[in-house]
Amino acid sequence: MEIVTSFKLVDEILEQFRDVISKDFDGYRNHITRMLNYCHFLLPNISEQDSKKIQIAAVFHDIALWTHDRVDYLVPSYQDCHQWLEKQGLDDWKEEIQIIIDMHHLITEYKGPYNELAEVFRKADLVDFSLGFIKNGVDKSFIKEVKRAIPNANFHKTLIRFTFIQLGRNPLNPLPMMRIKNIYKN
Repeated sequence: MEIVTSFKLVDEILEQFRDVISKDFDGYRNHITRMLNYCHFLLPNISEQDSKKIQIAAVFHDIALWTHDRVDYLVPSYQDCHQWLEKQGLDDWKEEIQIIIDMHHLITEYKGPYNELAEVFRKADLVDFSLGFIKNGVDKSFIKEVKRAIPNANFHKTLIRFTFIQLGRNPLNPLPMMRIKNIYKN
């Protein structure tokens, strides 16, 4: 499978947040791009429309770390996404992309509405978050190639920085973005 180092839609949307993401921009962009490569690996026959949906979800999935300066970022992230979708006339995609974003830190397999994209997205994010130690069905050599082609750019250092900020704000809830249970049922 060919590695994609730039997704045009991602770059167009993400550019709107360059100033707020600031020094973390390249790291976040690269995280998104690696994740999307893993999503496309797991769904090699993905439709153009579904690819667009996961690209939009990828841009917004962690965005509230910067736009709202908070580590419990899932709800404000999909709310930011809702605003963008409304401006684009894509209101019909709001529920699906919300679920993709809201369930991407679910600890167990996601089973519910829009299962296929939400589960692939969850798996791909975990592959990148774990630096490829958790493979979730992505070939080891592909992970290695993606990591070589799309550098980390201090993304994981950024995550550590946000973790310490959260510990200072609420030491009893260090990982508020984690989902223990699926709140969306079929």
